[in-house]
Order: sequence, then C-alpha cells, then structure tokens
Amino acid sequence: MPSNFVTCLSFFPPNAKCRMLNANKQRGLLLDRDGVVNIDRGYIHTRAAFTFMLGLFPFLRIAQDRGYRLAIVTNQAGVARDLYSVRAYEDLTAWMLEALRSEGITIDLVLACFEHPDGVVEPYRRESFWRKPNPGMILEAAQRLRLDLARSIMIGDTKRDMEAAQAAGVGTRLWLTIDSVENLPGVTVVRDFAQALTAFEAG
Repeated sequence: MPSNFVTCLSFFPPNAKCRMLNANKQRGLLLDRDGVVNIDRGYIHTRAAFTFMLGLFPFLRIAQDRGYRLAIVTNQAGVARDLYSVRAYEDLTAWMLEALRSEGITIDLVLACFEHPDGVVEPYRRESFWRKPNPGMILEAAQRLRLDLARSIMIGDTKRDMEAAQAAGVGTRLWLTIDSVENLPGVTVVRDFAQALTAFEAG
C-alpha cells in the first residue's frame, strides 16, 4: 500500500488527480474594499468616513452560510502617497472586522497592497505583483485559504478588479457599479447586492 496520500495519487490518471485535489479546496468570495464593502469616498482611512454598502451584510451572511470563505483584497495606495499610515489602515481594518462580526459575519482574510509606482513614501514607491490589476493578492488568498479559484467569486467596482480576477482564474466575476461600463468577457455587471445575489445564485 502506498505510504502516503501523495504517493497514492500517482496510481490515478491525471484528470482524477486534479478532481481529488480540487475536492479538498473551498469556494471563496473575494471582495474589493472601497466601493464594495464600503462607499468609496476616496482614500478612506477613518471611521467617520467609513460607511458600509447597503445590502452588504445579508449578502455576506448568505455566502458564509453556503460555505464560502470570505476575503478582502484591497489596493491601499494612500499609504504610498502619504495620505495615511499603515497604522491608520490597520486600526480601521480592526474596527471594520469587529463591526462585521457584530453582524454575524467573519472575514477569513484581509490582504492589502500599499505600493504604488508614483508613491512618495519609501519603501512603497514601486510596482507590486499584489497591486491590482495584477493577480498577486488573489493568488495569495487562494493559497492561504486553499481556494478553488475556478469555483470562486470576485466582486469589485473597477476594471482593474475584473482584470486581476481574470488573470488569477476566478470563475465568477461581478462588476458592482451603477455607471455605464465596457463589456468584458466573462464579467457580469450588477448594480447592487440584490443583483449580485441573483448572479451568485445562478453561478
């Protein structure tokens, strides 16, 4: 008998290996922050300026109840631009997570990219593979949470969110916006979380 599971996999054809490995992975709901979790007023870094989006709480509860792991992946170039500090970002994030917990929602992971090539603060004045539209944060979230990205969902409010999700191989990509936007292959445009839930259930 094979001595371990990895050795055991070698007795199956390649497609069976993939099915077995993916069966151990979970579905994820990946969220941008500003414009999805909260109203985007530009470089939000205080509680006073932070307002949760209407319809967010029930949507996240449904996703959580259906077994999705919840992750926030957010560009925070305000740090590189010296508009707020890492500490300010961390304090606001801690408050946000506690507010969500009070609504019965547990966020499994929050990742942020502070870098920007036009920044003024070292060492954040540079490009980063984590900075959307690059897929780095999504791939990191998938690794940490053991996500099957092909069965996961990304909700963002900008084209760069959709591009990052596509590059990472996220199966369902929802563009949350009330504006007229270009059609992107494989992207569903939703105006609010009610429409997002319809698309979510269809997926």
